[in-house]
Amino acid sequence: MGTALTPDPKKPFLSDIQEIRRRARKHIEKGAVTENYKADLETSLRVLNEALATEIVCVLRYKRHHFMASGIHAQAVADEFLEHANEEQSHADQIAARIIQLNGAPNFNPEGLLMRSHSEYVEGQTLRDMIQEDLVAERIAIESYSEIIRYFGDKDPTSRRLMEEILAKEEEHAEDMKTLIERVGKDAD
Repeated sequence: MGTALTPDPKKPFLSDIQEIRRRARKHIEKGAVTENYKADLETSLRVLNEALATEIVCVLRYKRHHFMASGIHAQAVADEFLEHANEEQSHADQIAARIIQLNGAPNFNPEGLLMRSHSEYVEGQTLRDMIQEDLVAERIAIESYSEIIRYFGDKDPTSRRLMEEILAKEEEHAEDMKTLIERVGKDAD
């Protein structure tokens, strides 16, 4: 019988199943985190908690903008803000679930939230200001999440895929905000 991760020539894509079974029983309290987890777990949890804080700050900013939107284009823009707030909340929930899978604790503590977040909480005075601040926040998320994805690489493919899915949505949000700025134009001020 071959060693772990040494393929049997008769079974070219399978590791030694007995070794996999033995390792699965060892350290069972670690749940999904096996000996083959290649990323630094402490760093992974810190980075994911920073992404969680970023999403929470985005939810709060979009919610405020939803309620504060006023002017000729307000209803359509407010609806877009609410849709984005809900999507950001879903991202936060997904990230929190991944932190739990890695045996961490999602940090929802409001104390220090802005320090952990990559994006800022800027309220904006006019509808145009609000849209611009949301676009800036999306651009920050795009850059920082791209860096997070590179960090995870092949060391944590599950976290990488999660962040890739969220990144795609953040890019869509940025495009939505860019379109809203173009539509709202000078009428928002």
